Amino acid sequence: MLDSALEILRLQNDGEATAVEIASAALDAIEASQPTINAFTHVDREVALAAAAVVDAKRAAGGKLGPLAGVPVAVKDVLCTHDMPTTCSSKMLKDFRPPYDAGVVERLRNSDAVIIGKTNMDEFAMGASTENSAFGVTRNPWNTDRIPGGSSGGAAACVAAGTVPLSLGTDTGGSIRQPAAMCGVTGLKPTYGRVSRYGLIAFASSLDQVGPIAWSVPDVALLLQTIAGFDRRDSTSLNLNISRYSDGLESADLTGMRIGLLRESMDRDGVDESVRQATLTAADVFRSLGAEIVEIDLPHNDYWVPTYYVIAPSEASSNLSRYDGAHYGHRASDISGDDELGPLVTTYCRSRAEGFGDEVKRRIMVGTYALSEGYADQYYSQALKVRRLIKGDYDTAFGQVDLLLGPVTPTPAFPLGEKVDDPIQMYLCDLFTVGANLAGVPAISLPAGLDASGLPVAVQLQAPVLEESRLLMAGAAFQTATDHHQRRPSATRH
Repeated sequence: MLDSALEILRLQNDGEATAVEIASAALDAIEASQPTINAFTHVDREVALAAAAVVDAKRAAGGKLGPLAGVPVAVKDVLCTHDMPTTCSSKMLKDFRPPYDAGVVERLRNSDAVIIGKTNMDEFAMGASTENSAFGVTRNPWNTDRIPGGSSGGAAACVAAGTVPLSLGTDTGGSIRQPAAMCGVTGLKPTYGRVSRYGLIAFASSLDQVGPIAWSVPDVALLLQTIAGFDRRDSTSLNLNISRYSDGLESADLTGMRIGLLRESMDRDGVDESVRQATLTAADVFRSLGAEIVEIDLPHNDYWVPTYYVIAPSEASSNLSRYDGAHYGHRASDISGDDELGPLVTTYCRSRAEGFGDEVKRRIMVGTYALSEGYADQYYSQALKVRRLIKGDYDTAFGQVDLLLGPVTPTPAFPLGEKVDDPIQMYLCDLFTVGANLAGVPAISLPAGLDASGLPVAVQLQAPVLEESRLLMAGAAFQTATDHHQRRPSATRH
């Protein structure tokens, strides 16, 4: 099982393995797990092995190698890749091949990483379970009767299944942290603007952010170091220096750090006892590492989910209006029988009806309603005002503490199909994660143990904007003191 990027780099540097051998092992592992886990939408063995051969040739010639030379990396199927389909797990973009790479994909290629394939997801990143995919559901490697989380379910599941050490996900309301938590791996949502969104097919443009998933904090730091940085093609990209995220992780010292425990939010109804206890135990670990734990509250946290589910669908309604069957994407073949509408409008309507799944249609309708004449002031404008209050809560909190500690998800992974017909219950999976997106702050999900049935539970740390290094230092100290991130699924089981 090649589950550590740093170990893969060491094996190559010591001459114990080649990039081609490593890529071959990853491809074989994917082939073996795909029928059960279904983490990938596309894998191209020939392309991956060719990229690995280039790394081996460069190494043999004594050339300069990038920081991820020969490391297999999986990419969520919402990021553009010129040599692989980018479908957003939707019929609307079936077989779409972009003419360019996303900014983060370019950075992976420049780092000599081997892009191994594209991972399954909730369609257009809209979901919390990876059950809303035109490519079928992804299953949790810890128990294949359970969801892996979403929308980056494939990106988390492929790491948990041991097929690749690193993957890229995206996080609009928790879509990196939530599947990372449910699959027992580490996932980080960077500060909004820290990582380029160029070539990321948009769901909600003011919320979307690309980030790393891996087993451990050092591997997450390595991948974040590669993808972070300014991109002039993204108008929201921050033109600021980035830290060397890997520096100092082995000797992280939390003495004097103040960590705010979000006790009130995790004591609400619906939070599983295993999640609550894992969070309290994590607080004890941080206390033993020298941090001061203080209870803190974010006064408007009851408004996180309703605010998010006005703003995100509104932006989705706007962003997805381009998929009309005329420019690109799915186009309905039969437009007969609607003479009253005319062929153009009929093409739009039928193409969108056929191309989009139920959850995407639901969010488009909610967003369109919230933006419609007579309702925009009542819903969308009000949500933006509440968003400012939420951001103010974070600013106030970070004037008192260095980090915030709380749960990632209300429960461990739930059974497939349990909530797929109950949108409200599914949306409540985002209870603890959407706040970071609304405020634009970075946050990390850390494995924090297993529940009584052997399913992973996790905790979340949130930091002030641009303080990814602080998150990683605290996360590394936590993982030095615990072994939760070293646990692996004993076998793919039902």
